[in-house]
Amino acid sequence: MSQGIRGFYQVTKTLEDQLLLDVNCKTVTTGDISNVNLNKQDIFPLSHILINSVTQSDDNGSGLYTFNISILSMDIVDQSKEPTTDIFRGNDNTQDILNTQMSVSNKVIQLMRGGTLFQNMYQVRGDATFEFFTERFENELAGVTATFNLTIYNDIYIC
Repeated sequence: MSQGIRGFYQVTKTLEDQLLLDVNCKTVTTGDISNVNLNKQDIFPLSHILINSVTQSDDNGSGLYTFNISILSMDIVDQSKEPTTDIFRGNDNTQDILNTQMSVSNKVIQLMRGGTLFQNMYQVRGDATFEFFTERFENELAGVTATFNLTIYNDIYIC
């Protein structure tokens, strides 16, 4: 395996490992977004990693890769059969899911801003965006998509 490909593997594996440390994430997937939630054995809550693009740059002589990443963190919406009594919160757990899954994404990003992942040279640069979604995919899912730029060192040098 070449070093450049290993950089991709390192990033996805590191994110998977970190997400699975959170009690509010039971499964991590990656790859084609259309395949999310097609496996009947998926255990929720679930996070899905998308590598949108990678930029290679030279920052003061040290090569860098900047990965533009989206992490979708989601759970299945539980509809209550009871009559709706709170019109603001509705008759399901959508707001609870949005709050919890934003926390999952925020924790991973914060670890890359100044925590252990930052010290291991996995560093978020710039702003992260959080976009909420509801009623998505085959089952009724709700969650958040966190998109951010992650920078790691490019360890391939031409001598």
